[in-house]
Amino acid sequence: MSDARELLRRAAGLLAQTPQSLPAEALAAYVAALQARAGEFLAARQRHGSSLYLLDRQALIARAQEFRAAFAQEMENFQPFFAVKCNNHPLVAAALVQQGLGLDVSSGLELEMALATGCRRIVFSGPGKTPAEHALALAHADKVTLLLDSFGELKRLQELAAEQGREAAVGVRLTTDEKGLWRKFGIPLSRLGEFCAAAAAGPVRLAGLQFHTSWNLDPRAQSAFLARLGQTLAGLPAPQRAALRFLDIGGGFWPARGEWLQEAATPQGRLQAALGEAAPAPLAHYLCPAAPIGRFAQEIGAALRAHVFPHLDCAIYAEPGRWLANDAMHILLTVVDQKAPDLVITDGGTNLIGWERFENDYAPVINLSRPGPQEHPCYVLGSLCTPHDVWGYSFFGQGIAPGDVLLIPHQGAYTYSLRQHFIKPLAAVAPLSLTEKE
Repeated sequence: MSDARELLRRAAGLLAQTPQSLPAEALAAYVAALQARAGEFLAARQRHGSSLYLLDRQALIARAQEFRAAFAQEMENFQPFFAVKCNNHPLVAAALVQQGLGLDVSSGLELEMALATGCRRIVFSGPGKTPAEHALALAHADKVTLLLDSFGELKRLQELAAEQGREAAVGVRLTTDEKGLWRKFGIPLSRLGEFCAAAAAGPVRLAGLQFHTSWNLDPRAQSAFLARLGQTLAGLPAPQRAALRFLDIGGGFWPARGEWLQEAATPQGRLQAALGEAAPAPLAHYLCPAAPIGRFAQEIGAALRAHVFPHLDCAIYAEPGRWLANDAMHILLTVVDQKAPDLVITDGGTNLIGWERFENDYAPVINLSRPGPQEHPCYVLGSLCTPHDVWGYSFFGQGIAPGDVLLIPHQGAYTYSLRQHFIKPLAAVAPLSLTEKE
């Protein structure tokens, strides 16, 4: 009975929380800016058909320049690496390589694509690398830095490198959370000295460190780990510290617009779902605010100066993914059926994004064919044989009907890479601008 009372107490606490609403004026300005570009989007639809991924190379380049500039103001030796898993279209990687970014890959498949772009600065992270992946990285050791994930990986790589007569400078990932599922990644900070000693002899030498925290709405988690890292570095012998020439601070930087949510993703919405009482609130939208990238750079820079640079003379790497790619791709759909005034079916299903994202996340559905400032309740559903094929519960426009072209804006992160051949074909990818390469 005490457990039941405790659950009720915690449920009451959830209901007492007031999630932050997405400001109506911010949403209106966001939608208006996209509606002002309706001609540009519709022209691309006319050229390439529907459904469609639209790649905005100019937005991608602008984000890359902004990210690099913010961190370059705070540290002298800084190199960003785009996290390819975030959006694995080759044109995205190629555009960023042309801007001087490196690439962060997590598989042999991604490494092959990265090498094909001509990139000369690649970091290869992730657990469970295969012998074939190790061999490919060693064959391109002048371009590829392996970020090792365990003592076992170090042993396997040492043996392979010795067998092939090759040498390599590598990094090691440090786990940021030694409990639960995040234990999967890296080694504990407490074993860093042991790892340095294990890498001291043999053809593979330790030259750097990496850590990663995900879904960072602000820099608190990164700064806190840098403080922990500083304490560990202070206890390492000087020769071990001197060998470390780079520190990779990972990615997880959330775009400055913050996280936009449906009611189902709020504490109250989750509780209602558990009680079997959940129903979409189509015009209720919520915001988890995010810090601007300048604040990330300033606070991480301050933490580096306070905790790391007293011990290491090193370059700083970062692995932005979502922050760079989010605004660089849009999805265009066409309404093919209207089953009720408040229910339409589109030609593209959520196999284009690979998961049931919009049952919880919110992105405005914008009717480019009938633009207007009002948001109307309406189930906007895809054409897959599943009820979870949801694009949204509302749309912006003056109405909606078969043949209308809908925009799902800013879907460049963890959508295209997760697309899947489930029931319906995948959409084509096309440049937004006529001047961009097909």
